[in-house]
Amino acid sequence: MSHRVSTPENRVVVFLHSGEYDRVHQGLSIAAAATAAGRRVEVYLFWWALERFLMDRLDEPDFTGREDVADRFEARGMPTVRALLEHVRESGLGTVAGCTGSLGALGSESKAGDSGIDVWLGWSAILQRTAGVTDRFYL
Repeated sequence: MSHRVSTPENRVVVFLHSGEYDRVHQGLSIAAAATAAGRRVEVYLFWWALERFLMDRLDEPDFTGREDVADRFEARGMPTVRALLEHVRESGLGTVAGCTGSLGALGSESKAGDSGIDVWLGWSAILQRTAGVTDRFYL
């Protein structure tokens, strides 16, 4: 498989802060669409989104108070967060990074090793890695 050189102009960065299923799903949908188009993607997990990954809550859509949406989501066969994540990983174009500060704030350091997160970074490294990227999404 041939990959284009990753430049700030053709990379997509998704910052996931909220752990709400709809926001995590939207962020990984953006990432999956970008990799399908041959673009390199970096997904950064913070706070509640990071917690969702550490707790492995990627399969069941949990739209609080909106069972109608959850039923429709399942009836239409929409991909789960896990399915989107697998697409991004299988593309060879995606990286999932966890924030070390959020990890510490959550008190979840013991879960980092088994999380499946590709790399752990602090804000200095995140800013350095994402410098110049114009396609940034914050959810």
